[in-house]
Amino acid sequence: MPSTVEQLSPTRVKITVEVPFADLKPSMDKAYAEIAKTVSIPGFRRGKVPAMVIDQRFGRGVVIQEAFNDSWQGFYGAAVAENKLSPLAQPELEVTKLEDGDLIEFTAEVDVRPEFDLPDFGTLTAEVEALDVPDSLVEDQIGILRTRFGSRETVERAAADGDVLTISLVASKDGETLADATAEELEYTVGSGQMLDGLDEAVTGLSAGESTTFTSKLVGGPLKDEEADILVTVTQVQAVELPEADDELAQQASEFDTIEELRANIATRLRQMARLEQAGQARDAVLEALVDSLDVAIPENILASELDARRQQITSQLGQAQLTLEQYLLDAEEGQTEEEFWTDVEARSTQALKAQMVLDKVAEERSISVDQNDLTQHIIRKAQADNVPPQQVADHLQEHPHHIDEYMLEIRRGKSLALIVESATVTDSNGDRVDLAGLREDGSLATDAPAEAETATDAPADDAATADAAPAVEAGSDDAGTDDAKA
Repeated sequence: MPSTVEQLSPTRVKITVEVPFADLKPSMDKAYAEIAKTVSIPGFRRGKVPAMVIDQRFGRGVVIQEAFNDSWQGFYGAAVAENKLSPLAQPELEVTKLEDGDLIEFTAEVDVRPEFDLPDFGTLTAEVEALDVPDSLVEDQIGILRTRFGSRETVERAAADGDVLTISLVASKDGETLADATAEELEYTVGSGQMLDGLDEAVTGLSAGESTTFTSKLVGGPLKDEEADILVTVTQVQAVELPEADDELAQQASEFDTIEELRANIATRLRQMARLEQAGQARDAVLEALVDSLDVAIPENILASELDARRQQITSQLGQAQLTLEQYLLDAEEGQTEEEFWTDVEARSTQALKAQMVLDKVAEERSISVDQNDLTQHIIRKAQADNVPPQQVADHLQEHPHHIDEYMLEIRRGKSLALIVESATVTDSNGDRVDLAGLREDGSLATDAPAEAETATDAPADDAATADAAPAVEAGSDDAGTDDAKA
């Protein structure tokens, strides 16, 4: 089956494929059989209509079209493999020659990954922030445990700092109650600085059954950031008695006998999480350095499709948050205009697509494969990230089997990035080498002693200390190490 390739641009080719009718015969036979099953012609049993009668009744062209539709993907795939092409989208087909009984010729225009050479990954360098786990973070975790195992007592006195109140809030503007800005039976800790500006000052000194009004900016809804009058009513005041940070607390809250053992365990866990965050920074930085070092053209069609998908995603996220892009940008730290925002989205999209092409090329050149165990581990990590049972993710794949290919692609890209990062030189802001090759999934190092068993279910609740020990960056994600602009 001869095929030729015409390079239309660095990212687009036209493949011309000649298919001898002998190669088309299995599909022709299948087409005749399928048509025979669906037609009723006097004198012939259904399914037993001869090919000659079908040609006379429906035209031979119809049969050839059916046969071509059934077989072109196989011929196209063989031509792609023969010419070592890497298509990035579905081809645009055109039958250019048809000589019945001799051959059929068709062309396929398709966007392809451009040719580029990968550098020596050992020449790549990146810098990340040095690990920083101050003692104050450990004490914060101890404080969370003290709060969790503290006791509350309803008191008949004015609210003071540290008390837990039950409150109701009613917002109004120009004398009209705002239905979207009312809440009842909320628990609030005096002095926490949460919810609304001015709330701490308003409730301090109030007893159960008392109310007061203060002015504050709304933090959500259609009137977000607009000032409103807030009526707060206290319905209960509870004093909180915190246990001492001693051995008794350690034994009550964990598997450890002493508070110092608990502190040491918390410090270890925090350091492990900090290592995972650092590894994520390293992967992003190395991938960015690699992509920036390469001149890789992006097909216009592919980029346009990616930009459209991201625009729809961002618009949907803003809609769910009841925000316009203008409102979102007013709150963002970057201080971007809408034009600058979309320009940034385009730049990120371009980098993400480049990264995907680079990682795919690495996977091909290094013959990186994905097996069932890789898929199982990926499912477990995804379940942890989504806080759902692994079986739920597996069931989803059963219902949507095309997602399996997407997962396998993510895993393969992740392996490619891991190979690149392990070859690169990564240092921290102190100039010390960062050991990524020896980093375990829980954040410990291969040179460490075996990881201690996790604390009991009453372990510290802070997200930073208890986040699932999954890889900090899933390099095989669609963004391949780059972040979308998120609403």
